[in-house]
Amino acid sequence: MAIAAPGNRELETALKSLVNVLEDGQKGMAEIGQHLKDPTLRRYFLAESLRRANFRAELENVLHRRGIHDVHETGTVSGSLFRAWAELRAKLGAGDQTLLETAERGEEEAKSAYKSALDRDLRGPIRQLLAEQQTHILMAQNYIRSLRDGLKAA
Repeated sequence: MAIAAPGNRELETALKSLVNVLEDGQKGMAEIGQHLKDPTLRRYFLAESLRRANFRAELENVLHRRGIHDVHETGTVSGSLFRAWAELRAKLGAGDQTLLETAERGEEEAKSAYKSALDRDLRGPIRQLLAEQQTHILMAQNYIRSLRDGLKAA
């Protein structure tokens, strides 16, 4: 049974939304990583997939500690579409640059979800956890963008 505290519903909504976006990120990074030709990029994307899974687990633990046990990881419709689009592009022979562009768009969705969550009235350690995760997401997006730009220039 969930705790009926005033801010609990807002927290639950924010964290469940992030859990779904992180589910998308985990699957998307793994999917793209499997199709990248460059082995270093492939390893990076698979490691990022695991990082998204860890972020998700941290948020689920916060929810569980607050008495919210009904956490369904469904991902989002847009995440499913991005993954399907990436898979189609890969099957049609898209190169690493195209796959990196797709990943960058997915990271934009995660960036937006974290901004939305942090715009809520969340306090203390939960806000700190989200800020730390957001920082990593932003760094990953910038890194992916720099990789894409590097391939474009080559």
